[in-house]
Amino acid sequence: MVEAAKGRGARSNATGRFEPETVEAFDDGWTSDDDGAAPLRTSLTPEHARTIIAKNTSPDIGFDRSINPYKGCEHGCIYCYARPSHAYMGLSPGLDFESRLFYKPEAARLLEQELCKPRYVCKRIHIGGNTDPYQPVERELKSTRSILEVLQRFRHPFSIITKSVLIARDADILGAMGREGLASAIVSITTLDRGLARAMEPRASTPAKRLEAIRRLAEAGCPVGVGFAPVIPGLNDHELEAVLEAAAKAGATSAMYVTLRLPLEIKDLFREWLADARPERAARVMSLIRQTRGGRDYDPDWNQRMKGTGPVAELIAARFRAAVKRYGLDGPRPLLDESRFRVPTEMKRQLDLFDQLLPSPLAGEVFAR
Repeated sequence: MVEAAKGRGARSNATGRFEPETVEAFDDGWTSDDDGAAPLRTSLTPEHARTIIAKNTSPDIGFDRSINPYKGCEHGCIYCYARPSHAYMGLSPGLDFESRLFYKPEAARLLEQELCKPRYVCKRIHIGGNTDPYQPVERELKSTRSILEVLQRFRHPFSIITKSVLIARDADILGAMGREGLASAIVSITTLDRGLARAMEPRASTPAKRLEAIRRLAEAGCPVGVGFAPVIPGLNDHELEAVLEAAAKAGATSAMYVTLRLPLEIKDLFREWLADARPERAARVMSLIRQTRGGRDYDPDWNQRMKGTGPVAELIAARFRAAVKRYGLDGPRPLLDESRFRVPTEMKRQLDLFDQLLPSPLAGEVFAR
């Protein structure tokens, strides 16, 4: 049996799929009776990016631009759909994903530059579409906070999703912008069971703290919804109604859900975790997952990858529709106001000054002679 690293989700650190060589674990004779290995440390590496706004054309995602302050996520959620992206950097989607993190130290400046471009067209920006913008390192780095401050100055609409109570730290910005129709938030709650949350999402906030985040954002004036995502048949699906009810009582006004997806390396990582963390349920859970994916671990078809198909998926959908109606979470989601975007006066002055300092074409010609 694979021994879990304390406080981590993945049980292994398989080589990324793009690497020419692979590294495999082997039995070196050490057992649990011997001294344990050194704890797995988290490393932070600055990424000097040229841009900060990412674009996507996925037809089943409700936004076409996003900002991800971090690559990798210390929360360590075993089901995270962003894990395979670490392979593009020559790293493992397993333990590397949750321990070798990258951040953009100049995120705020890059965002200012992009928003100041003459041809920039304002459309809602989603923050956290890949990895969580409020993972533990945000307490010190405040990268997400700096991005929100820029968006507030430019009166730029945004949505944000997290599973951390740390979002409540920024209730001053989210509340003020939420009241003006410029911001909305979703807090992801997959379970109310502390034990399951600890095993499945080892460094994320407890379920109770996530409910607190909903309450504090709602009190501040920010429209907030709950994300029951992912729904894992046979593991947490029985909590659907309880999670939505608790979130509604805390102040949530909308809800969404996504059925577990297991693309690429995630299927092996999840199977490995399931066999270790919930061995008595492993066979049943995987059977139910395949029943939502046409008999496979995963079906990437755009039309159904978020919800799945078949009787199991249809039952989940029916229960969700009934629950959101019962708890008042079926109202229209707030439409964010894109008409109020403006480049701040001080930024325009800086741009004008910069233009004045640039040599004219004529001056360049004279200098060249």
